[in-house]
Amino acid sequence: MATKRRGEQSAEERGCNSVKRKRAESGAERERHTAAVILARGGSKGIPLKNIKMLAGVPLIGWVIRAAQDSGVFHSIWVSTDHDEIERVAKKWGAQVHRRSPEVSKDTSTSLETLQEFSRLNPDVDIICNIQATSPCLHPCHLKQAVEMMTGQGYDSVFSVVRRHHFRWQEVKKRENTFTKPLNLDPSRRPRRQDWDGELCENGSFYFATKELVGNGLLQGGRMAYFEMLPEYSVDIDVDIDWPVAEQRVLRFGYFGKDQPELVRLLLCNVSGCLTDGQLHMSVGGLEMVSIHNRDLAGIRMLKNEGMEVILISSSDNPIPVALADKLSQQTKCELRHFKEQKQVEVERLIVEKNLGWKEVAYLGNDVPDVDCLNLAGISAVPMDSPMVVLNAANYTCQSRAGHGALREFIEHILQLKKSAQCRSEVQSPM
Repeated sequence: MATKRRGEQSAEERGCNSVKRKRAESGAERERHTAAVILARGGSKGIPLKNIKMLAGVPLIGWVIRAAQDSGVFHSIWVSTDHDEIERVAKKWGAQVHRRSPEVSKDTSTSLETLQEFSRLNPDVDIICNIQATSPCLHPCHLKQAVEMMTGQGYDSVFSVVRRHHFRWQEVKKRENTFTKPLNLDPSRRPRRQDWDGELCENGSFYFATKELVGNGLLQGGRMAYFEMLPEYSVDIDVDIDWPVAEQRVLRFGYFGKDQPELVRLLLCNVSGCLTDGQLHMSVGGLEMVSIHNRDLAGIRMLKNEGMEVILISSSDNPIPVALADKLSQQTKCELRHFKEQKQVEVERLIVEKNLGWKEVAYLGNDVPDVDCLNLAGISAVPMDSPMVVLNAANYTCQSRAGHGALREFIEHILQLKKSAQCRSEVQSPM
């Protein structure tokens, strides 16, 4: 095996430095194009269409697309896929789509082969960041710091790691016998955790590399560095059993965008299609009835106990009888407003009356007339059984149906966001 003398460059490093010299000699001033590429093949074997499965109300790829967008460091953001539905979701979340060829869409295809195809089709891209769709706790700050290492400190590749304190053993098979041996410890001198720095393990969140490295079949090489992420942000979803655990982790450590949930003071909720399932029952005697889930009523009480106001909405496009509305108001102990004009106009009149702005409003809607309000509200949600155009307008999709706990789920989401924002504020504030 060839040895490398001190100060001697490898062929790989000489090639990278040659490219850098050519750039410098040409006097090129063009800013290097940095692209984020999220690989999302449709043929996931573990979890069908895992990349667009809803996680805490957001498609899995939505978490990393949002982090990449809000980092502000990428010239372009791409989702590489071979599936129509993944393409639709990616575009909905604002990403461009690299429609990969059949040659790199096989079960045996590697991530590197797909990135090489992307690089050939996009020769203007100088730095490629492969972001893993299965890392929903990625934050913009992680990407900002990694990009600075590439563009400001001159690294050719940067990849994310997490520090683990695991004692590792290897299984050894020799003929018919099997035994084990330690890999990173001396059993006679087991170190205490506080006396051991641990090991750096790839967490799979992202891999930055120059296009030259990718073209040479490498994601890690040249002048290379790691970016260490804390364990709480190192979530990688491989199998279905990870999903509930990941969801709890995301609710606590995920990145929810630039919204300021701590500002929200008012929740507006449609009666028909949100608080109720939209059905109006009628007795033989002509009595009109609706059903309300106890969990939703309990959720309203939870929110009001936190000092937020809840107003129920009945509109001309889906009215409920006045007598029934009065009973609902009494049962929920919430004000109920009857809207006669376009919803956005009525809501804007209401928030002016309350001396609020749109960012201080949470909105739960379920139909086309709600779309504008869903887009404008500080936090918005829809029940899972809403029409597709409405689902696309909200930033949270409840996993519960209308009238069956959707309101309670949204309220829990609001309270979790507020709690997370408060924790971040306490961490960032000086002692």
